[in-house]
Amino acid sequence: MSKAGHDRVADLLGKVADAASRVPREDRRNFLKRGLALAGAAVAGPAMAAGDESFLPPNIPPWTRSLGRGVVTVPYGMPSAHEADVIRRTVPWLTASNISSISFTPLPELFGIITPNGLVFERYHAGVPEIDPAEHRLMIHGMVDRPIVLTMEDLMRFPSVSVIRFIECPANGGMEWRGAQMEALQFTHGMLSCCEWTGVPLSVLLEEVGVKRGASWVLAEGADGAAMTRSIPMEKALDDSLVVYAQNGEALRPEQGYPVRLLNPGWEGNTSVKWLRRLEVGDQPWYQREETSKYTDLMPDGRARKFTFVQETNSVITFPCPERPFTTPGRYEIQGLAWSGRGRIRRVDVSLDGGVNWQEARLKGLVLPKALTRFSFMWDWDGSPALLQSRSMDETGYVQPTLTQLRAVRGVESIYHKNAIHTWRLDQTGGVTNVQID
Repeated sequence: MSKAGHDRVADLLGKVADAASRVPREDRRNFLKRGLALAGAAVAGPAMAAGDESFLPPNIPPWTRSLGRGVVTVPYGMPSAHEADVIRRTVPWLTASNISSISFTPLPELFGIITPNGLVFERYHAGVPEIDPAEHRLMIHGMVDRPIVLTMEDLMRFPSVSVIRFIECPANGGMEWRGAQMEALQFTHGMLSCCEWTGVPLSVLLEEVGVKRGASWVLAEGADGAAMTRSIPMEKALDDSLVVYAQNGEALRPEQGYPVRLLNPGWEGNTSVKWLRRLEVGDQPWYQREETSKYTDLMPDGRARKFTFVQETNSVITFPCPERPFTTPGRYEIQGLAWSGRGRIRRVDVSLDGGVNWQEARLKGLVLPKALTRFSFMWDWDGSPALLQSRSMDETGYVQPTLTQLRAVRGVESIYHKNAIHTWRLDQTGGVTNVQID
C-alpha cells in the first residue's frame, strides 16, 4: 500500500477510536466492529493518493466493485464513520460536575426540523438514573377523587397522540447576557432540539383520576437523584401537556427520561420533567428549589420574575456560522432555524448589514406550532464583509428583540430567556465569528 493509503487508513482508525469513546459501552463493540470493517475495506480497496480523481465520473469508484456489509452486522443502525464529528459536545467549565451538566446539539450539521435521538441536547441535575421500566411506577394523587399508581403497561393502554415540538433549556444563550461570547453555534444555541413525541395527554390522565374543585396546579417530580420537581399550572396541564414514553418513533433514550417523562410544549425545558414518577394535584404552586433559587430572572430593580414558563420567539442563522463558513464568493442559500413557545412562526427577516436593512426570508417545509421552522434566503456574496442577522415573528405578533431592547427591560443579571437577535460577522475570507452589536 502507498504511504497515502496508509495515512488514509490511520486517519480512519483514529476517527473510529475517537467516535467510539463517545458511544455508550453497551453499543461500543458493534460500533468498533463496523469501523474496523470500514478500515479493512480501505486496506483492501485500491489506494487513492491525494488528488487522485480516478473514482470520479465517468470512472467507476472502488465501492461499486465489491459487496457491502450484510444486514446483521450492525443490528442497531449507526451513522457513517465519515459523520463521526457530528456529535453532542460539552463545555467542561460550565458546571462543577458532569452529573449536573449539559451537552449541546450540533445544530449546524442537522437538516430539516427533527433532531435525531442521539444528538438531542442533554441537561442533568443528578446524572442519568438506570430505570427498569418493569419496576417503574407513575403515581397521581393529591386533590383527586381516585388516586392511582400506573405501571408502564397501564400507561400505554391509554389513548396516545404524537406531536412534533421543540424543547429548549431556558439558559440557551444565557452565557452571553453579560457580553461573554461563545465561538460556535453549537454552544450559543445548542440547548435546543425538536422531536416527534408520543404519549398520553395529561388531560386524559387527570380526567381518569377526577380533579377536585379548586385544584389549580400540578407538581411533577422526577425519579432522578435530584428528584427534579416543577409546579405546572392546571391550564397548561389540561391544554397540551403530554406524559411521553416515545421519541422519534422509538422508546425514550435514558438521557431523555426513559421510561417516561413530562412534555410541556413551548415551555422551559426543565418543566418537562424527565424520569417522571409522581404527579400531585394541588391548589397552589409548591415553590420548589428549581422555581425559587433557580429558573427565576433577576431584574434591574432587584426583584426576580418567577414562573416565566414560555420560551419566547427566537431564531438563528445556521449557515454560514463559525462551524460552517463560506469558502469562495458566489451564490449561497443562507439557512437558519426559528421557533416560538407561543405558537407558529409567521415570518423571518434576514439582514446582511447588522440590522440596518431587512429582507423577508422563505419559510421551508413544515411550519408547526411550537416546533422548529426552517428558513432560507438566497444571496450572491461578492466577498465583502457582512453582519448577518435573522429576526423572527410568531403568529401572536411578537417580534424577536434586539439585544439593546432586551437589556433595556431585563438588565444584565439574567441567565434565562435570552432571545435577542444574534449577529454573525462574515469576513472577506468567508470565516464567521460571533459578535454583539447594539
